[in-house]
Amino acid sequence: MNHVVATTSNAFSEAIAEVIGSGIRLVSNAAESFAMHRQYRKTVSELSALTGRELADLGLDASNVHAAAYEAVYG
Repeated sequence: MNHVVATTSNAFSEAIAEVIGSGIRLVSNAAESFAMHRQYRKTVSELSALTGRELADLGLDASNVHAAAYEAVYG
């Protein structure tokens, strides 16, 4: 009887550990996504502050600032 209780308890512990691990991954992924989006917004802001001539030196123009920022941050 003790073996059944121990096995059930072990399975329960493993299930709890899996749920906690999933929660930690969820929070970690959300934090990473938030940080990447913040970097994207910062990149757009910095590129938008450049003059047309400065953007041209980078091979960009005002119409593709968002696309360039997205590529820089998200790949």
